[in-house]
Parts: sequence; C-alpha cells; structure tokens
Amino acid sequence: MASRSATITRNTLETQIEVSLNLDGSGKFNAETGVPFLDHMMEQIARHGLFDLNIQANGDLQIDDHHTVEDIGITLGQALKQALGDKKGVVRYGHSYVPLDEALSRVVLDLSGRPGFEFNVTFNRDKIGEFDVDLFFEFFQGLVNHAGITLHIDSIKGRNAHHIAETIFKAFGRALRMAVTLDQRALEQLPTTKGAL
Repeated sequence: MASRSATITRNTLETQIEVSLNLDGSGKFNAETGVPFLDHMMEQIARHGLFDLNIQANGDLQIDDHHTVEDIGITLGQALKQALGDKKGVVRYGHSYVPLDEALSRVVLDLSGRPGFEFNVTFNRDKIGEFDVDLFFEFFQGLVNHAGITLHIDSIKGRNAHHIAETIFKAFGRALRMAVTLDQRALEQLPTTKGAL
C-alpha cells in the first residue's frame, strides 16, 4: 500500500509553515508554532485521529495570532488532500460525539472533494488564556477550503470554553480517523456513484 503521508511548506510575507502528516500513524505529535493553545488542540487531532503530525510555524505573532492560525489550517488542509491521494477505498464519511465534563460536541465530515463548512459554536468568553476563540473558525475554514471536505461542527452543550474547544478538536480527530480509514472490501473503489471525489 502506498504511503498516505505528505509534507507541505507554505511561505508568505506573514508566515512560514511546514506541516507533515501521516494518516496511518500512531498519534505521534510535535509542534512549534508560538501559539501554545493551538498546539494543545493540534495534539488532540493527532492523538485521537492516530495521525503522525508535525507542525513548524514562524508567523507575525507580534501583530496577533490570526495569520499563523489560519495558515496552519490552510497548510494542514493541503497536507490532508495530498495524503489522501485518489481516495480509493476510504470510508469517506466520519462522525464523532465527544464529551468533556459538561461539554458535548459533534463533528460530521465528508471527504467530498468540495469545501463546505458549518460552525455552530458559541463561546461565553472571547479568549481562552491568550487565544482568541474567533480563530477556531478561521483555522477550520482554511482547512476545509484547501482539503476539499465538507465539515459540520456543532457544540451541543457546554459552559467552559476550554472544554468546548477540546471536545471539538477531539471529535474532529476521531471523525477524520473514521473517514480516512480504508475499507478492506472496497480498496479499488471510490465511495461515490459519480466516479470522482
């Protein structure tokens, strides 16, 4: 079986980013982004998705975290698209519900080849530590646009913003793990009647 991995480099006047992703990993994670809370969330994706993920980023954090967070989403999306290859044999759809104490989130996704994003999450504060919660939307929008996936994220309940965020990223990792899993009965087939994803 061909390796389902990719390394993508993105260089702009605002950020320099390299993301390495192995879909058939074991949850190994390393990151140096300068945005500690984002690193914590990326580790949830790697650990719960069983992906090997390495992220190195140097961004204009003296302005704010926006460019770095968004561009990591873009680069991770590009890596995911490349690692998936022709998508033959993948389950295609994935979903997960994840609780953390009072918080509960649902993530549903489709490796559709078309970007589509619904984000139904309300936080009761603007920041988690120093991290601006608006940037979660920007991260996932960048990922969706460049991976070509359909993604629905719903916070079903929760009061603690950290708990809500963590359930979202854990559920995303688990839903993506399900979607990229290879169906041994259909390794030479695309999971669509259109002939292309």
